[in-house]
Amino acid sequence: MHLRSADFLDVDNNPKITFRSTRVEGAHHKEGDRFRLTGDLEIRGKAIPVTLDATFEGVGKDPWGKQRAGFAARAEVDRREWGLRWNQALETAGILVGNTVKIEIEAQAVAQEG
Repeated sequence: MHLRSADFLDVDNNPKITFRSTRVEGAHHKEGDRFRLTGDLEIRGKAIPVTLDATFEGVGKDPWGKQRAGFAARAEVDRREWGLRWNQALETAGILVGNTVKIEIEAQAVAQEG
């Protein structure tokens, strides 16, 4: 619940995290191709450019006969860039929450008819 609070994501006022792509660099035509996907990552109403390192995982038909394409993507961001600064010192030294957030995405796109 603490992640949903105003200390972190403030879900009551900002219920969505969005990514809007602005640029694709590199090949993404055959399985295993690596490319970079740049776009604006919006958290708590603040959009910041982020680049994802992505891999095209291939194309295949699903059980319903539709064509699907698979992708994997990764990035690391610093949560403080979006104003996510809450933390707490630990008795044993250090802090409770790290500043680096690892983003890992596994996605599929489905071809639409028409």
